[in-house]
Amino acid sequence: MRRLPVVIVGGLHSAARTEAVEGLLRVVPGSVALHHDLATAAEGTVRRTLRDASGEQASGDAPLVNDCACCALREDLVPELVRLADAGLTRLAVVELWDSVEPRAMAEVIAAHAGDRLVLGNVVTAVDTALLLPCLGNGDDLADAGLAAAATDRRTVADTFARQLEYAPVLAVVEGEGADDADRALLTQLHPTALRVPAGAPELAALAGVEPDAALAAGSHGGSHAGFDVAAAAARQHPACALLPHEADECGVGTLVWRRRRPFHPERLYAALEDLACAAARSRGRFWLADRPDTLLAWDAAGGALCVEGAGPWLASLPEAAWELVPPVRRAAASLDWHPVHGDRCQHLVFTSPALDRDGLARLLDSCLLTDDEYATGPEGWKALPRAFDGLLDPVA
Repeated sequence: MRRLPVVIVGGLHSAARTEAVEGLLRVVPGSVALHHDLATAAEGTVRRTLRDASGEQASGDAPLVNDCACCALREDLVPELVRLADAGLTRLAVVELWDSVEPRAMAEVIAAHAGDRLVLGNVVTAVDTALLLPCLGNGDDLADAGLAAAATDRRTVADTFARQLEYAPVLAVVEGEGADDADRALLTQLHPTALRVPAGAPELAALAGVEPDAALAAGSHGGSHAGFDVAAAAARQHPACALLPHEADECGVGTLVWRRRRPFHPERLYAALEDLACAAARSRGRFWLADRPDTLLAWDAAGGALCVEGAGPWLASLPEAAWELVPPVRRAAASLDWHPVHGDRCQHLVFTSPALDRDGLARLLDSCLLTDDEYATGPEGWKALPRAFDGLLDPVA
C-alpha cells in the first residue's frame, strides 16, 4: 500500500505560511492542505478546513478535548490524514498549523501513528525576515496576543517563535517590506544548518518528499526521500547535544559562543540573570552550578524572558553501567569534549543579536564563575555556597 506523504508547515508569520502552503498546492497536482483553526476554541470547538489549489473543499468542527484546543487538534489530525490516505486520491497532504502551534508535537503525533498509511516527509517553518526581530523581541504572553492554544498556555510570542524556527530543518522564506541584510544575517545565525527556500518555490515540494512535474522542470534536485526523523530532531533540540550556532559577525549581527569548564557561583549568576536574558535577542545552551554538580541545566531565552530548568544528569555523574541507557548521540556528544576532571560538565552558552556587546557579555559571564579560591575548595566546599536557584529549580508546590 502506498503511504501518503505528509508535510508540516508552521510558523507565527501567517502570510508567509499561507504563501508556502499555496505554493505547494500549486506545484503538486493532487495535493490538499488540512488546517485546524484554534481561534474558535473559546466557542468549544476547533474548526477544520480542507482545501486544494482551487479553494476550500470541506470543513467541519472538532470538539475540544479536556478544554484544550491543541489536544483536539492531536485527536482529530491523524484520523483525517488516514481518511485521505485510504481514499487514494491525494498525492500530498500539507498540514498547515495554526499560528502558535509548535511543529514538534504535531510531527511526533504523526510519526507515532503513521504506520503503513502515512509518511512524514518534512517539517517547514515559514518566516518573514522583516518580522524576525520583532517576534524574537516580543515577550508578551500568547494569551495577550490572542494566540494561546489553551487557558493554561503560558508561553510567550518570542519563545514560541524561537522553537518553531529552530526545530524545522527547512525554512520557507518571505522577504517582507523593509527586510535587509541584517535580517538575513540574523536568520542565518539563528539556524545556520537550515535549508532556506523561497516560500512558494517548486524546490519546497522536493524537500517535502514529492517530485511534481513543475519542480522537476525547474531543475529541482530530486530522488527518494527517507522521511523526517523525529528522534533525530528531538536530539538536535536536547540541551546536552543540541547543534548550537557557531561564532559569527555579519551586517551588525553577532553570535557569541561562550564556553568554559569552571562551574558558576550560584548567587552571582542568579544576580546577573536579568542582564544576561536581555543581552541578546536569543540565547540558549547548557550550564552547571557549583552547588548542583550532577544536574545539566538548560538555558533558553528570547524576548527578554529566560527559562532555566534541569535537563537530566551529566553523564559524568552516572555510573558507567547506566551509560548503556543513554542514546548514542548523547554519548557521542559527551565524548567529543570530555574533560579529565569534570567529564562532560561545561558551560556552553550561545548569544545571538544585532549590536551584540561581545566583550561586555563575556566579562559578565566570566564574573559569575567561581574564583580561584572558591574553585580550590572543591565539590565539598561548593556545597556550602548559597543555593540561590532553589526557588527557580525546586519551587514549592
